[in-house]
Formats: sequence, C-alpha cells, structure tokens
Amino acid sequence: MEITWYGHACFRLRERDVTIVTDPYDSSIGYKLPRIRADIVTISHDVPDHNHAQGVRGNPKVLNGPGEYEIKGVFITGIPTLYGRKRGTPKERNVVFVFEFQELTVCHLGDLAHVLTQSQIEALSDIDVLLIPVGGGEILDAGQAAEVISLLEPRLVIPMSYRTKETTLKLAPVSSFLKTMGRSRPPVQDVLKVTRSKLPEETQVVLLQCKQ
Repeated sequence: MEITWYGHACFRLRERDVTIVTDPYDSSIGYKLPRIRADIVTISHDVPDHNHAQGVRGNPKVLNGPGEYEIKGVFITGIPTLYGRKRGTPKERNVVFVFEFQELTVCHLGDLAHVLTQSQIEALSDIDVLLIPVGGGEILDAGQAAEVISLLEPRLVIPMSYRTKETTLKLAPVSSFLKTMGRSRPPVQDVLKVTRSKLPEETQVVLLQCKQ
C-alpha cells in the first residue's frame, strides 16, 4: 500500500486497482489541493476543509455518512462520532472511516474531537495504520491523541491536522504531539509504502511530507 499526505486530513490511499482520497479541502485553509484522481472519496465532516469532493477527478464514489460499504474489493465502515468541544454549542457529526484492504486495515479519524467510547473502540479493533488529528482546538489535542493511540494500539500512526507553513488554521505543531508521545522526531517520508510483512511489532509514528 502507498499512502500520500496532501495536508490537513487529506490522504491518498492506493493499493493495486483502487485509490481512495480522504477529506479533500478547498483553498480557504491555505493548502492547494493537487490534481488527484480517485475511485472513492470519504468525507468525515461536512465543512469546506474536509468536504471538497468536487476537487477530486475521476468521478469517484463519495461516502459521507455512517454505514458499511464494499467498493472495488475494499470493505469500508463509517462510524459516527461527534465534532466540537465548546460547551453550549451544537455538536456536529464526524465520521470515522475504517478501510479493510486485502492485507492492511487503515483508520482515518477525520475531525474527531473526543476520546473514543468503549463501543467505538471495540468497532475499531486490529487497526494497522491510524491517521489521527493532533492539532487541538476543536479536534484532538496531543494528550487526547496519545490516549486514543494507547486504546487502539495501531502498528503505525500518521499524525494529521496540525500546524504547517502552508495552513492558515490555528493548530498546534506536530512537535507538541511527539513530545507528549515521548518520541524523537522521525525522518519525514515523502510517501509511505507499507506491507503487512513490514509492519513494526510496536507502535511507530510516521511523519509524511505534505505534497503541495
């Protein structure tokens, strides 16, 4: 499998004959969405920085709600959670997506803002690669992200939705997350290429270069 990060919560997951793009954004957050094609697009949160499906080429199938799907040999489960942490404000829906490929299971937490409940954790067992927000504000901060990781015990963790030089969003840098996890900064990889045989025994954090 090949995983490419395009900034914020947007990734391309590519394996053999299927390409999935998660949470494509519009230009309002500073990033510029590249010209990418996909068979499937998933939308975790119906806001411009996560729902710009029209920016993805190839006439993809768009998934934006909870449910179970099978498309091009990939089993996809959408699990509803809540977005937003301010008291007194209406809570919006966030959808966590789990992708079961032939060899690997990838979980994209979208705009998750709360530590997962026990029932949600049980629905997210055996995650190989976890794509997790870490920037704080209205989404998981470093401490909450570390707690979610300890509950899910994935083999690989790819942080997302944190401050970079491209984004205008007010988020914490990834260094805050790494410090909370007690990890030194790993080398930044251009693209992650992973197979089941190459998965580490213990949880490992991977930093990806933002492709702009």
